[in-house]
Amino acid sequence: MKIIAVTGMPWSGKSEAVRIAKEQGIPVVRMGDLVWEETKAQGLDLTDENVGRIAHEMRNKYGSDIWAQKTVENIKKAPSSHLILIDGIRTLDEVSYFKKTLSEDFVLIAVDASDETRYKRAKARGRADDTVEVEVMKERDRRECGWGLGEVIAAADIVIINEQDIDTFRREITKVFDRVLKR
Repeated sequence: MKIIAVTGMPWSGKSEAVRIAKEQGIPVVRMGDLVWEETKAQGLDLTDENVGRIAHEMRNKYGSDIWAQKTVENIKKAPSSHLILIDGIRTLDEVSYFKKTLSEDFVLIAVDASDETRYKRAKARGRADDTVEVEVMKERDRRECGWGLGEVIAAADIVIINEQDIDTFRREITKVFDRVLKR
């Protein structure tokens, strides 16, 4: 099995990369969906604060690879595939767990964008766990970097800078997916 994993700071463009993968028929597992499920299971609304707190509490209680463990459980229940895209890696322990459990044929792609660009996107996107307050956005960045997201981004095999228009990004990510598939 070949694994493509997408990581990056919030609002960098990961969701668009996922959308493109789905359009290409690549099965996608979004780790954030598991955090959302757990948040709802605990009777909480899907706010940035609640989702972040649950993600953090679960990592503290069960280890920094807990969401990778839950992701692998879901992958094993799904129909088999020679390729899977995993979205939302936040820790190097998650990367190690995926490599050990699923495949050494693992490519980590980081999507990168400036703070200014990301914050503009957050205000425009309007997802349930998003905010429009810059200070709250900065707090989310600090929380996710505290989990090790910066180290994961730095360890990426491929980095895509996403500062231009969406069509340019779509072309770039498509080229990367094609290149990975041909490996």
